[in-house]
Amino acid sequence: MLWFKAFHIIAVICWFAALFYLPRLFVYHAMSEDETSRERFKIMERKLYRAIANPSMIATLLLGGAAAAANWSYYAASAWFWWKLALVAVLIGYHHACGRILRRFAEDRMERSHVFFRWFNEFPVLLLIPIVLLVVLRPG
Repeated sequence: MLWFKAFHIIAVICWFAALFYLPRLFVYHAMSEDETSRERFKIMERKLYRAIANPSMIATLLLGGAAAAANWSYYAASAWFWWKLALVAVLIGYHHACGRILRRFAEDRMERSHVFFRWFNEFPVLLLIPIVLLVVLRPG
């Protein structure tokens, strides 16, 4: 079980790294004024989402599920675990929102400004903090 937890933590770190960096790329993409820059950001965003964010999310969910299944009676009875899962569900929604934004940028149909993406970029932090606190403190 410790192997699942260890690789789960590694996958979580990779997933959050992607979710922190991708919206930052959106900020720069929204600020870009020349075609060369816009095309470069499209490539960077696509590769980050497909090669790092998606596999990291999948690994996080599979490894976390395996770790939880190994001691299901404990996790199923723990309120903190269900709150964590609810926050992870929101994080999955954010991940897919990033995918929709990526597609809009790829189609040159993004209407949002860099200011929006500066705020959008902060949202995963608002999820990371309570998720880590729930896992470490395991309240109730």
